[in-house]
Amino acid sequence: MKQINWGIIGLGNIANTFSEGFYNVNNAKILSIASHNSEKLENFRLKYNIEKKFTFNNYLKLLNCKEIDIVYISLPNVFHYDLIVKGLESNKNILVEKPAFINLKQANTLKEVFKKKKLFFTEGYMYRYHPQIQKIINIIKNNEIGKINSMKSYFGLNLLTKKKFIFFNKRKKINPNSRLFNSELGGGSILDLGCYPSSFSLLIASILKNINYKNFKLLNIKNEIGETNVDIDSEAEISFEGGFKSKIKSSFKKDIGSKSIIYGSKGKIILNNTWHGGSIIKEIDNKTYEIEGKNSKNIYSHQIETVSQSLLDGLVQPYFPGISMEETLLNTKILDEWLNV
Repeated sequence: MKQINWGIIGLGNIANTFSEGFYNVNNAKILSIASHNSEKLENFRLKYNIEKKFTFNNYLKLLNCKEIDIVYISLPNVFHYDLIVKGLESNKNILVEKPAFINLKQANTLKEVFKKKKLFFTEGYMYRYHPQIQKIINIIKNNEIGKINSMKSYFGLNLLTKKKFIFFNKRKKINPNSRLFNSELGGGSILDLGCYPSSFSLLIASILKNINYKNFKLLNIKNEIGETNVDIDSEAEISFEGGFKSKIKSSFKKDIGSKSIIYGSKGKIILNNTWHGGSIIKEIDNKTYEIEGKNSKNIYSHQIETVSQSLLDGLVQPYFPGISMEETLLNTKILDEWLNV
C-alpha cells in the first residue's frame, strides 16, 4: 500500500499522542520531525524510529524536505499562522492543530492562497473522525429523534483550584507564561477548549435541512477574564438562520466536562464524551437506548488515516466529516466574535 510521508513540527504532549496514532495506520508513516528542543528531538527520534537525516532542529529545513507529503503543526496557537505561511511557500500540505488561527484576519488572508495553490489544508479537530460522530450524523439524517431544533455543547475543566480538604479548595499557582494562560501565546479557554463546541455546532447545523449554517449570530455572550488577562469561563449562543440554536460553554474554572445534547422534536441524543468517544444515549418517546461509542484505536489514528487517504485520492480537504477550509473560516469567525464581545 502506498503511504503518505508525514513531518511533525513541535514535539509536545499532543504531538506525542498524535504520533502514537500511526501505530494503527497502514497508509501513513512519520518520516520527519522538527523541534528546537534537542532532548525532545532525540527522544522522539528513538521512540518512533526516525532517521537522523530527517531529524531537524530548524522548522524551515523540515518544510523544505521534498520527501514530506504533509506537515502536522503542533505548536502554541500564536505560532500557527507564520508556520502555515512558510508551509505555503514550500508548497506543503498542512494539518495544523486547533485552532488554526487566533483571529479572522489571519484566516481570510490565507483562504485564497490555498485555493490558488491547490494545496491540502485542514485543522486538527480529531473528534470529527471518531466513529461515534458518524453514528450521530446517521441518527440525525435518519430522522430518529425528529426535527432538530437546538443543542448544547460544553468543554471545561478546573485548572484554577484543587481540593485541599473535604470542604476547602486551594487556589493553584498559575504560570503566566503557560500557553493556556498567556494572551500573547493565544491562551484562554475559548481558543483552547471553546473551539470544540463551536466547531461541533457547525457540523450539526451543516447537516440540517432548511438551516443556513453559514449565516449566524452570537447571542448572550459572557466572558470572565482571569488574572493573566485571558478568558477563564465563557459561554455564548449561536443562532443559525433557519431557527437552529446552540449553547456553547468553555471553562478553565469549572469541571463542566465534555458533554453535548442534541434536541429533536421526538427526543434527544446525549454524548457523554463528545471529544474522545464514549456512550451515546438516545432518548425517544421516553424510552432510552444506549449506543456504544467507544473505540479501541488511538483517536488520532482515525484522523491520520482519513487525511492520508484524502491526500492519496488527490483531495485538497479531508473527507467528511473532517473540517474544511470553509468551516475553519466560519469557526474562526465564531471564536473571534466570542472573544471580542
